[in-house]
Amino acid sequence: MRKVLITGANKGLGYELAKYLLQQGYFVYIGARSKALGQQAVDALHQEGLTNSTLLEIDLASEESITRAAATFGSKETTLDILINNAGILGRRQNPEQPLTIKDVREVFETNLFGTIAVTEAFLPYLEKSELAVIENITSDLSSLTLHQDPNWLLYKAKSITYGPSKTALNAYTVALAYEYKDRNFKINCVTPGWTSTDFNGHSGGKSAAENCVNLAKYAMLDANGPTGKFFGEEGELPW
Repeated sequence: MRKVLITGANKGLGYELAKYLLQQGYFVYIGARSKALGQQAVDALHQEGLTNSTLLEIDLASEESITRAAATFGSKETTLDILINNAGILGRRQNPEQPLTIKDVREVFETNLFGTIAVTEAFLPYLEKSELAVIENITSDLSSLTLHQDPNWLLYKAKSITYGPSKTALNAYTVALAYEYKDRNFKINCVTPGWTSTDFNGHSGGKSAAENCVNLAKYAMLDANGPTGKFFGEEGELPW
């Protein structure tokens, strides 16, 4: 049974993705910053008969928490097959009366980029033992510099100095890591779920998390012939 770790999996997209993968026969570690909320998610899954799931407490903003989570995982397992870096924050929205500061930028990058890199580095020793390791970094449509240059793009006006750039940087990390592992048994990609109705955006429209998690699962379940070092969305490969 292939083992999966999903960060930010106690609710929303991460939770629905965990649920979907459990239904496909995977064992899933529910990564959650809050032990209480994470356990509630695990209990809910168990009540649905999806018992091949367990909690892994992990906070991307804390190196100590990440190190502890990797050690906890290592006390139970020798191998991790799939890492889905889903946890992220939107950060404070731009407000004409209260402009964003460098502190706001650092806060978003700390979780969305540096925290994700730290988690990946901490779990690489376990991924390297897998017969086929998959790393899926959950990114955003807003990370595409190419799309941001197109005035006809639906999200053309959604410019930001925090969230979008943090995901663009995550894309760059994905490309670099995929190149580093190109001759090994790794598939490393970034995937955007598209507009999804979750707590993350105040449920402001879009498809449900249950709907959008299916495409994310597709790239988590890649086989040896699957792509690596690419950027995907619901419509297929996207421009950087």
